Amino acid sequence: MSKYHIVVVGCGSMANVWVEYMLKREDSDIVALVDIKTEFAQAMADRHGLTCGVYTNLEQAIQESGANLVLDITIPSSHFQVCGTALRQGCDVFGEKPMAATMAEARELVQLAERTERSFSVMQNRRYDANIRSLREIINAGTIGRVGYVGADFFLGPHFGGFREAMESPLILDMAIHTFDQARFITGADPVSVYCQEFNPPGSWYAGNASAICIYEMSDGTVFCYRGSWCAEGAPTSWEAAWRVTGEQGTALWDGSGAPYAEIVAAGDQAGKFIRDYTRVDADVNWPGRSGHAGCLDEMFAALEEGRRAETDCRDNIKSMAMVLGALESAKLSQKVDLRNYWN
Repeated sequence: MSKYHIVVVGCGSMANVWVEYMLKREDSDIVALVDIKTEFAQAMADRHGLTCGVYTNLEQAIQESGANLVLDITIPSSHFQVCGTALRQGCDVFGEKPMAATMAEARELVQLAERTERSFSVMQNRRYDANIRSLREIINAGTIGRVGYVGADFFLGPHFGGFREAMESPLILDMAIHTFDQARFITGADPVSVYCQEFNPPGSWYAGNASAICIYEMSDGTVFCYRGSWCAEGAPTSWEAAWRVTGEQGTALWDGSGAPYAEIVAAGDQAGKFIRDYTRVDADVNWPGRSGHAGCLDEMFAALEEGRRAETDCRDNIKSMAMVLGALESAKLSQKVDLRNYWN
C-alpha cells in the first residue's frame, strides 16, 4: 500500500514532469488533481491514465482523497494560498519556486510549517547536477584556500514570447533565483546585502529589464557578483551560468556544462616571480544522484523518510528568495539593501 497519497495542484505543462516522476515511485499514489479549470485537471488525468478525482477546490480534494502530500505546481501568486491550505490540512508540501510572491508571504509560510510541524520544500532543481556538486567539493576541500570572490555570468538570448517578454523584471524575477540559489549552495553562505542595477540594453525584445548586475555580500565575507542577460545574442553561456571562484591559493572554474577544475599555485619556491606557476586540479565528478527535478524530488522524499529538513526546505529557501526580492528593491532605490531582515 502506498505511503504517500498525493494531490497535484496546477495541471499546466510543468506538472507533467512531476506527475511522471510520481508514477514511477512504488510508495506514492496520485489521489487527486486540482486546477482552476476542471478540464485542465481532467486532461492531465487522461494524459497519464489516472482514475483519481479532479477538483477545483484543494481543501475538498484533500479531505475527500485522504491525501498527506501536496504538490504545488501553480503560478507564483497562488503559492501562498495553496501551500497554506495544504499545511493547515495536515499535509506536507513540495512546491515549485519561488516559494511565495512576497517576503511577507514566505515568512508566514515558514511560520505555518513550524506550527503545523509539516514539511515544506521548494524545487531548486539546478543544485542537482554532478558537476556543480564537484565544484562545491573542490571548494569545501580547501583546494583553492579560503574563498573571497564568486562570479556567475549568465548570458542567453531566448525568444520565449508570451508573459516573460511583458514582465517588468523578467531576468531577476523569473530566472535569477536559480543562479542565486546555486551561489548559496556552492559557498554554503547566506546573503547579507545586495546592490543591483537592472537595465534593458539596445536590441532587447523584452518590455522590462532583461539584464542585471548584482553584487552580494555573503555571511562568510565572500563577494558574489552576478552578471546576467536574457537578451544577449551570440556566444551564449550555459543555463547553469559560467562560474569563477577565487581563493587564497587559486581559482576554480566551471563553464556550466563540463567538469569543473581548479588552477592553484604550484609547489616549490616561487619567490620573486611576477606571475607564479600554476597546477591544474581536475574535479572528481562522482556524485551518484540524479539530475534536475528527479534529483531534487529524490532529496525531498529522502528527507521525509529520514525525518529531517530537505536541502531546499522553506527555512533555507527563503534566503534565496531574499536575494531576488532584495535585488529588485535595490534596483528601484538605486542603493545597497541589507538582506538580513528579509529572512531573519
